[in-house]
Amino acid sequence: MALSRQKKAEKVDELAKELEQSTSAIVGTFTKLTVAQDFELRKTVRNAGGRYRVLKNKLAGRAAKGTKIEAALQGLKGVSSVAYTSGDPVALAKALSTWVQDNAEFTFKLGIVDGKVINVEEVKALATMPSKEEIFAKLLFLINSPAQRLVTVLNAAGRDLAVVINQGVKENKFAGGEAAAG
Repeated sequence: MALSRQKKAEKVDELAKELEQSTSAIVGTFTKLTVAQDFELRKTVRNAGGRYRVLKNKLAGRAAKGTKIEAALQGLKGVSSVAYTSGDPVALAKALSTWVQDNAEFTFKLGIVDGKVINVEEVKALATMPSKEEIFAKLLFLINSPAQRLVTVLNAAGRDLAVVINQGVKENKFAGGEAAAG
C-alpha cells in the first residue's frame, strides 16, 4: 500500500520528533524475519529502554535532518531498521547483540553514539562494555576504598593497644604496679 504525501509527511514528523530526543541508534538490516521474530526483537529493544522501527530509507534521511543521528540515517540502502534510545547505548547494544546471536536473519549496518557514527565492529565492542550501573558501582567502590582503608588503619591502633593491655592483664604485668602504689 503506497503512502500519500500527507501520510509520508506525518510519518517523517513523527519519526523526527522521536529521533530528536535519542542520543544513540543502531541501524540494521534483515531478511526473512518472521512475525514472531519481529515481535521478540521489538520486545527486546523495549526492555532495553529503546524503540524500534523499520525504515523507508528516504523518509528516514529526511526525518533525521538536524538530529544527533543524522549521519547514520543518510544514504541508507536496502532494507533498513533502526533501534534508538535516549538512555544507555550499552544496554541497547547488549540487548540487540544477544538477540542477534539467536537470529542470524538480522545483521548490523552501523551505529551512532552521541553524534559519532560507529561501524559494525564498534557496535559489537559497545555491547561488551559494562553498563552505566556497573561503571557507577565500580566508581563508588574506588571512591570508597581509600576511606575504608583509612578507617581500618585508624581502628588498628586502638585495637592493637587494647590487645596489648589485655595481654598485660592476663599475664599480671600490671599487678606489681598496684602493690607498689598501695
